[in-house]
Amino acid sequence: MSSFVLNLEPIIQLTREQFYLLCQANRDLKLERTARGELLIMSPVGGEGGNQEAALITDLEIWNREIRLGKVFSSSTIFSLPNGADRSPDVAWVRLERWQALTPKEQQGFPPLCPDFVIELRSRTDRLKPLQEKMQEYLDNGLRLGWLIDPQNRQAEIYRPAQAVQVIALPATLLGEEVLPGFELQLS
Repeated sequence: MSSFVLNLEPIIQLTREQFYLLCQANRDLKLERTARGELLIMSPVGGEGGNQEAALITDLEIWNREIRLGKVFSSSTIFSLPNGADRSPDVAWVRLERWQALTPKEQQGFPPLCPDFVIELRSRTDRLKPLQEKMQEYLDNGLRLGWLIDPQNRQAEIYRPAQAVQVIALPATLLGEEVLPGFELQLS
């Protein structure tokens, strides 16, 4: 999925509420907002990418239904991060107690938190560096574990707080570690 940056700063600085209203008024667009206030317009994924994303969500949801430790979210969910950005990872998971600490209004809108776990899946049109920067942004905002899956380079990058990024060649099995106990993802 490629993205296009629309700089609105010379005209307006969107607040979180205005960004939320913009997204509600343009439901057919996939939008994100950077901490600098740039509006990102994301192109839709193709069939292959959408299928891969659905498989990742399904695997995580099956594990989550058994263990019942949190909530799983699709790429349609925007999270309002502490740094002011509004981001939508391809797959996200939030610990149940953190989710339940939100008000019903916060749960219905763009949840004001960083997920505990995210997966970003690089599509054919994605540039790698912006995805790596997005993963670092998640870490800087409280992410506990993140996976950047890069089929083009046949590798996965594992992001953990206060650690160097670990790069693993595919095929591989990624482990949920202490964040997602017992979760394993087979990547071929």
